[in-house]
Amino acid sequence: MKLQNGKFVYLTRLADTTLVLSHRLAELCGKGPALEEDMALANVALDLLGQARMWLSYAGEIEGAGRGEDDLAYLRGDREYHNFLLVELSNGSYADVLMRQFYFDAWHSLALNKLSASADPRIAEIAAKAAKEVAYHWRRSSDLVVRLGDGTGESHARMQAAADSLWPYTGEMFIADHVDAAMALSGEGFDPGELQKEWLTTVERVFATATLQMPPRDAWMQKGGKQGAHTEHLGYLLAEMQALPRIYAGAQW
Repeated sequence: MKLQNGKFVYLTRLADTTLVLSHRLAELCGKGPALEEDMALANVALDLLGQARMWLSYAGEIEGAGRGEDDLAYLRGDREYHNFLLVELSNGSYADVLMRQFYFDAWHSLALNKLSASADPRIAEIAAKAAKEVAYHWRRSSDLVVRLGDGTGESHARMQAAADSLWPYTGEMFIADHVDAAMALSGEGFDPGELQKEWLTTVERVFATATLQMPPRDAWMQKGGKQGAHTEHLGYLLAEMQALPRIYAGAQW
């Protein structure tokens, strides 16, 4: 794969993951367990959407085919999406939503710190801006994991169940392929495997404070989202998200 094409795929991976998670969180607008949390979920969704727009805009420029952020968001099928499987899963209970966010935030914070030192000034600029927002996401999700994990018997049980059920979807975040390798070699990206040790240490530390049991580190892991192989959940999500642009092609506000 040519580096230019690989860079486009790399950027869409970053964009698609934040875009899909943003949509999942937006589905919860008005459904939060408390007003403050409802507002927090909406704000995180907006932050992620803004990040997705920046990544998609740059990806369109790199591709050079005349596609902008809207084209890439609304006119690609599920096989052309390259997000982590973790973020496309349906929301489930609030415990599932929070644990998914916690797992992702821990990775996202580390990844953006790496990308902030990218040899590509545009990538570094986007990552540095996003890192400030994600620092808040991480503080919020880790704090809530502790509060609920070390809360009532019911909240503890729900958080432990969520931690266990979502764990098999975390390994994909650290599996490198030829796109990652090329971007790391050019200095524009990083090797995701380098993040795993620190991510595990961070998660383990929070879980210890939350009195949650760490799932087995050597557990079997799901993968394929980065290469376009998704669960059925993404198809339903895209059908909803892309409905209007596909029905009214070329329409503008």
